[in-house]
Amino acid sequence: MEQTVSSPVMKRAHGYFHVLAKPTGAVCNLDCTYCFFLSKEALYPESDFRMKDDLLEHYVRQLLESQPERVQVAWQGGEPTLMGLEFFQHMMELVAKYRRPGQQVEHTIQTNGTRLDDAWCGFFKHHGFLVGLSVDGPRALHDTYRLDKGGRGTFGQVMRGWELLRKHKVETNILCTVHAANVEHGAEVYRFFRDELGARFMQFIPIVERVAANMVPVANLGWGSRAGAAGSSGARPLYVQAGDRVTERSVEPDALGKFLVDIFEEWVRRDVGRVYVQMFDTTLGAHVGQYTLCVFSPTCGDAVALEHTGDLYSCDHFVEPDFKLGNIREEHMADLVGSARQRKFGTDKRDSLPKYCRECSVRFACNGGCPKDRFAVTPDGEAGLNYLCAGYKRFFEHVDGPMRMMARLLEQERPPAEIMRWYAVEDERWRGEAAKVGRNEACPCGSRKKAKHCHGV
Repeated sequence: MEQTVSSPVMKRAHGYFHVLAKPTGAVCNLDCTYCFFLSKEALYPESDFRMKDDLLEHYVRQLLESQPERVQVAWQGGEPTLMGLEFFQHMMELVAKYRRPGQQVEHTIQTNGTRLDDAWCGFFKHHGFLVGLSVDGPRALHDTYRLDKGGRGTFGQVMRGWELLRKHKVETNILCTVHAANVEHGAEVYRFFRDELGARFMQFIPIVERVAANMVPVANLGWGSRAGAAGSSGARPLYVQAGDRVTERSVEPDALGKFLVDIFEEWVRRDVGRVYVQMFDTTLGAHVGQYTLCVFSPTCGDAVALEHTGDLYSCDHFVEPDFKLGNIREEHMADLVGSARQRKFGTDKRDSLPKYCRECSVRFACNGGCPKDRFAVTPDGEAGLNYLCAGYKRFFEHVDGPMRMMARLLEQERPPAEIMRWYAVEDERWRGEAAKVGRNEACPCGSRKKAKHCHGV
């Protein structure tokens, strides 16, 4: 029977917050070209990059005693499975020790999937883990940047991990990064996940590698150990959020918008209520006044990153010296998250919006995006525009009508999936109209596609 202990006084900063813990720091068994987090090894030159047992206990105790009835224990890296299964078994013992009566604890882990076996997947299933699996699409797209230490593609290893997760019926979410290699293949990537993998939960994360002008040539080599060895200094530079340029791997803003629109057009016609895409769920939430993802919330600061040493940082994207809040061995994480410094980090997201964003028609859905990407300039010359603005605006404007329709269905306590019936009727109508103009002419629906490529004509 699971044991629990009562905390004398629940220590809370200001409410719920989320911690992304990195038990191996930046250490990973892969060498993904675009993974700037690999460079964070430079922050801890003398480290063995393993979270110690006493620190693990500090973390679990502080997290559980500072959270309300429902808490999520989340692990990322680097590659967290490098810690070994025993580490996570011990973590479960600590959760049982410090969980308050009635407190619900959820477990998540993000992995590249290459080290999974039956023991790992059986453990995940037994304890109800949600496993995030990193896949960038079909083999050719995935293997462009997701490489092992020898420069070889990892698609086959990841698929073996996927099959093991399916065998053990582990709840799994596909995490796909969107970059120069796969951004032109939105529908293909989505269909691969849906039809070939049978995935029902997926998220798409744009790759934006922000660098200063003088860093572009070195950054274009990548952040893995192989690329670092090829650099002029023989070592990887430490990645920090600075500069107004991007690497050649970074996604182009308008291309990202098209990528999302292409997937949405597929999803809204046949998959609403069956396949869950984080971007679409988040956008629908904004239409009913709910914000569940920090990227598009009005403020942030409630999602912090914990390094293997106990150092706590303002955000997973800001693991760098200027954003270190302190160490949980020395100060309770609730106090660090609730500090004036961290609260300002969160409200600066709202308070630093340029006028162009404040007056934008889709601000309610976007809220300027992540502060890490706000290094572009508005049309009138004001700093602070999100680099991805054009893509986000293209997407949010395109889906505004359907999202409003689904929001009305929710208000009427009807399932949003009913929108698919409306699309079926409209598509049939436009098929008839398109047939009148000829297959090689522009479709009259306004899609700017040839009729033969629109509505299945």
